[in-house]
Amino acid sequence: MTTTTVNTRADYAAFLLRITTGLFFLAHAAMKIFVFTLPGTVAFFESLGLPGFMAYLVILLEVVGGIALVLGIYGDLFAIALAIDLAGAIATVHAKNGFFFTNPHGGWEYLVMWIVALIAVFLLGNGAFAIKRSSFVQTTA
Repeated sequence: MTTTTVNTRADYAAFLLRITTGLFFLAHAAMKIFVFTLPGTVAFFESLGLPGFMAYLVILLEVVGGIALVLGIYGDLFAIALAIDLAGAIATVHAKNGFFFTNPHGGWEYLVMWIVALIAVFLLGNGAFAIKRSSFVQTTA
């Protein structure tokens, strides 16, 4: 027995959000690794009063979560973990810098928009072209 999946506009919207946010996280992880370097990122975390090992955990989350989003494998679940990661960035770095991301040291507007996009991915599911359509059991009446 074969099944046919019919994609809706919401499925395509989820796909666009999933791919975009996934690629952005991969870019941010690459920046931490190749531009700031691992020791530089660790030092930055420590300058915020955070344990240095958390830098590695954040980078790992951004790489694995970014790949999960791009491929659509539990991307909707990783979206929540990544939204929490961004909330942490707001709390530790960006909240005190004001609303606009163009403020010195970056405000929190961009990160909140990114969080909203991730919540939308979570609510919509992985959408079209995902390896795993949704992490939730869905029933229809």
